[in-house]
Amino acid sequence: MWWSWPSPQYSQGKRRRFGSIRQLKSGRWQARYRDPSTGQLRSAEDTYATKRDAEVALTHIEADITRGQCADPEAGKVQFGDYADAWLKDRKLADRSRERHESVIRLHLLPTFGGRPLSSITTAQVRAWRTARLAAGVGEPTVVKAYQIMRAILKTAVDDELIRRNPCRVKGADRYDVPERPVLAVAEVYAVADAIAPRYRLLILLAAFTGLRFGELASLRRRDIDTTNAVLMVRRSRAEMQNGALFDKAPKSDAGVRPVAFPTELLPDVEQHLDDFAGAGRDGHVFLGPQGGRLRRSNFRDDWIKARKKAGIVTGVHLHDLRHTGNTLAASGASLRELMTRMGHSTPRAALIYQHMVNGRDREIADRLGSMIRETRGGDVAP
Repeated sequence: MWWSWPSPQYSQGKRRRFGSIRQLKSGRWQARYRDPSTGQLRSAEDTYATKRDAEVALTHIEADITRGQCADPEAGKVQFGDYADAWLKDRKLADRSRERHESVIRLHLLPTFGGRPLSSITTAQVRAWRTARLAAGVGEPTVVKAYQIMRAILKTAVDDELIRRNPCRVKGADRYDVPERPVLAVAEVYAVADAIAPRYRLLILLAAFTGLRFGELASLRRRDIDTTNAVLMVRRSRAEMQNGALFDKAPKSDAGVRPVAFPTELLPDVEQHLDDFAGAGRDGHVFLGPQGGRLRRSNFRDDWIKARKKAGIVTGVHLHDLRHTGNTLAASGASLRELMTRMGHSTPRAALIYQHMVNGRDREIADRLGSMIRETRGGDVAP
């Protein structure tokens, strides 16, 4: 049945005082009303399975107009791809983070949603997209990241009053269960350190016993090492762009700039490395590549894999697992705040100045790690 416009519609015997409802050839129901600001005839964004649903929707539209909250239906016609591009340009992101966002949007969001109007994207479509990505073999962490970015884009679209509701409402889609990573024993850490090229021996030991990230270790300069107090000062982290460009950048948060004590048992290794392999001058990099250039993951990875195999460490252990190992070993007797400080995570915390960290609890954490080294290595390390 086709209801002509503007013939009056009735509900429970009374003429409708706002808008009108008609049934389309498809059998679904459409709600229509006049925009009070322009007098233009508008249709609700959706059609409805029943006449009652359309009546309820029209009641909500009337209430929104009364409260001044009715969005312009034309606004939602902006295509997702165009809006995502503008959204990304407006974000304040580090170069590497911007590159990753661009890659995720281009590879995982635009093929499905790029040409769709914002208002046409539904929760069911988002759910189907997520299922298809996982079924195609895309890693769950990548799908989670893509979903998080899409949700952020559409949240901004809601704030910009282009759409009324964010369709990214898939329960559990914004997180995944991180598999338990392996923890190496102290003896295994030293087995890898002994097996790797001498220029990387100290990197292995510091990764395990300070919990520094690869980028933080790669960007260390001579002036960042205090051999008197056995402390490293983390000031920056190395990033590598997809085009191969390298640069040292400030950490993501203030918590990333921090002093980290290392076991005094490592001092002989530190001093030997500085004499044999570090760059010249106070600003010389502590760790360099095999040809004396800046250290890259790509020119370190093969050495790591070979050393791991030579040491008899099971396949699947990654360099980042040394950080996990160090944080796990340090956890004994340390408070959450102390661990978060040492790891460089952003948490509400009191300002910690260098001298307090050197003489305080972080030194105790490093000393406990040192005792583990002595127990494992015996007379092979300085007391």
